[in-house]
Amino acid sequence: MKVIIPLAGKGTRLRPHTYVTPKPMLKIAGKPVMSYIMDDLARLGNIDEVIYITGHLKDRVESYARKHYTFSATFIEQIVQDGTAGAVALAKPHIDQPVLIVFVDTIFDADLSIINRSTDDGIIWTKVVEDYQRFGVVVTDKNEYMTRIVEKPSEPISKRANIGLYYIRNWRLMYEGIEWVLTQPKNKGEYYLTDAFQYMIDHSAKIKVVDVDAWYDAGKLDTLIETNRAMLERGHARRPTGNTDGSRIIDPVYIEDGVRITNSTVGPNVSIGAGTVIDGSTVRDTIIGAKATIKTSRLNDSLIGDETVLIGANGAVSIGDHAEVKLTID
Repeated sequence: MKVIIPLAGKGTRLRPHTYVTPKPMLKIAGKPVMSYIMDDLARLGNIDEVIYITGHLKDRVESYARKHYTFSATFIEQIVQDGTAGAVALAKPHIDQPVLIVFVDTIFDADLSIINRSTDDGIIWTKVVEDYQRFGVVVTDKNEYMTRIVEKPSEPISKRANIGLYYIRNWRLMYEGIEWVLTQPKNKGEYYLTDAFQYMIDHSAKIKVVDVDAWYDAGKLDTLIETNRAMLERGHARRPTGNTDGSRIIDPVYIEDGVRITNSTVGPNVSIGAGTVIDGSTVRDTIIGAKATIKTSRLNDSLIGDETVLIGANGAVSIGDHAEVKLTID
């Protein structure tokens, strides 16, 4: 099996952080988002090649993937970001067998081993959600095979959200569908891979729909914070080993070595990178990068970049790397 990982997007909903860090490499519980999925792939085994479709800050993505993973890897830049169908189309010269397609701005809890037992044309994983209008949703027949996939429906035709995880056994028909999609007018300004899946269904393909146990979105600030909380609760927490003079730590937290916390309350649901200093502050539901300095602040639902200085802040704050904000007079 081969794997396609599209990660060319600019992550505009997470600016300013994604100006300098690719969205898949933003950290949750001390670990880049993409690593949760890459580690699942490493455990799955039987992967012949991973094709990364890169774009924004592509050198950082490639460097990280080569350093931390031993898969046979190919990196292809998506110069024209015209949608998910366009991204997967770029991998076609490398695909000669069934393929797993994974979008890495989410984290999922799914049993990927069912791939080894599947005889269908493909599998699409979904999650039942209440706010179905935000997502592409999948409609099934009584046997749990896809009949339709609709982007952001205005009517409640289904609550099974498409999470961006697909196994396509009939890869030839998928690429026939992609070629067809790329000749059609754009759908809401893009060429959607899901339209290629609809093409497959319309040409008698059998695509099984499987619900995941859990799905966590890391594509925008509020869901990134929520996903950090979920990962901490699911076993990725890490207590500090020292340097917490006069402070209270409320679990769950992820605090790396070299963090110094004084006269502060930290937690719950806080992740802090190495070398950060927190003094005289209260911090909860927040992700803080490495080598930051936080003083006399009360933070909640915040995302703080590496090597920032933040003094006197109160509330929800989002500031990127190397920023300096002082709201009190020295």
